[in-house]
Amino acid sequence: MDARTGKVLHSENADSRLHPASLTKMMTLYITFEAIRNGEITLDTPVTISRNAAAEPPSKLGLVAGQKIKLRYLIRAASVKSANDAATALGEALEGSEAKFARRMNRTAKALGMSRTTFKNAHGLTEEGHLSTARDMTVLGRHVLYDYPEYYNLFSRTQTDAGIKKVLNTNRRLLGAYKGADGIKTGYTRAAGFNLVASAERGNERIIATVFGGRSSASRNAKVAELLDMGFKRAPSGAPKPSLRAPVYADVETVAQADGKIRAAGKVIRLNTAVTRSLRPMARPGSTDAPTLIAMSDVIDTVVAEVTQKASLMPANVAMAQPAQAAPSAQAKENAVMQRAAAKVGTGAISPVARPVGLFARALTPKAEPEEPRVVTRVSTSGGRHWGVNIGRFKSHHAAERVLLQVALKETDALDGALRKVVRRPTGFDANFLGMERERADLACRRLQARNQTCFMIGPS
Repeated sequence: MDARTGKVLHSENADSRLHPASLTKMMTLYITFEAIRNGEITLDTPVTISRNAAAEPPSKLGLVAGQKIKLRYLIRAASVKSANDAATALGEALEGSEAKFARRMNRTAKALGMSRTTFKNAHGLTEEGHLSTARDMTVLGRHVLYDYPEYYNLFSRTQTDAGIKKVLNTNRRLLGAYKGADGIKTGYTRAAGFNLVASAERGNERIIATVFGGRSSASRNAKVAELLDMGFKRAPSGAPKPSLRAPVYADVETVAQADGKIRAAGKVIRLNTAVTRSLRPMARPGSTDAPTLIAMSDVIDTVVAEVTQKASLMPANVAMAQPAQAAPSAQAKENAVMQRAAAKVGTGAISPVARPVGLFARALTPKAEPEEPRVVTRVSTSGGRHWGVNIGRFKSHHAAERVLLQVALKETDALDGALRKVVRRPTGFDANFLGMERERADLACRRLQARNQTCFMIGPS
């Protein structure tokens, strides 16, 4: 496949449903990257290993039940070593159980257009009904590459620190032997054979090739190299850059009450990627007697915006009203919004003396003037990672991206977790690593300068 356009350049039995083996972990990692971006979890979140995860057969990191380990190390172990215990731990950390995580995997696969794939677990060990195709896995590999480019360097590391030990890349032979190869994922079980999704970039061209059912790692790598060569010969050099976006998918279910969800005539639109924890700060200790001033008009506007936004995501064929029920009156809708606004404000908020006229009325009279009004602000979750480093300005976007990748591979420790970003300027394209703490950015710059690499720090401004 031409990774830029998504056009298939060659295929053979591409839609045969077979065992994907550890290619499955691409989906596990894709959902993990999605969860980090959406604020469900962070790279530094400690994960407690369950007995289920610890009991997974090799390949494994060697995790022990009850052990705590940061999420970032589980990601490294799953992507580089293809560790089954790490993959299971990732799924359980995000959804609470492997079964729930498998359902999320299938929802995501459907949203990505992987029409012939069914996942049963997070690691890819053989299980009845756990099947995919070469075409679907190529599609998934393309989304991993373009939807979350900040994590793609993981798949090109020949080795990495997984917290409790160093681990080697299962794909290091192809990475070292094929020019331009920089990922993505291997897979092997007795039932599946030797599988591989690989990607390589040469100049402005990028190809993704997938093989299922190889008889050995050597023959599989040879076949993948043959396909990549074929792709580079057939792919046009001037294809445009892709405009992929990670999908937003929704489930619709009927419930009587739904905490934290927007209701529309008995139907609930649930965004599976939504953040479930509120970022509202805790009350200041010792000041619970003084009420908090919150603008009711802002709360109402927020509720209306949420209803409008989430209702727009509902498929056109979903009925918005329950059968055999009359549509709610405008007054009833107004009451529902006012009740939801009151719930957002909380019991400590100031109540109006008289009910305002109309949904968007703003004149609200408090019961009593508070002695010392407090300002409610959103908690910062950046963790002080407002710094970055610039490693040069280049003539083209592609040249800046290439240097960013090369530098990231050379300084994996100092730049671990940093976001690679190219910024267009009037005189060229800046190559930046962003999302770092000040000390980390300073250390990275000093290490890069020791390698004779141009580097200067970028502040929060």
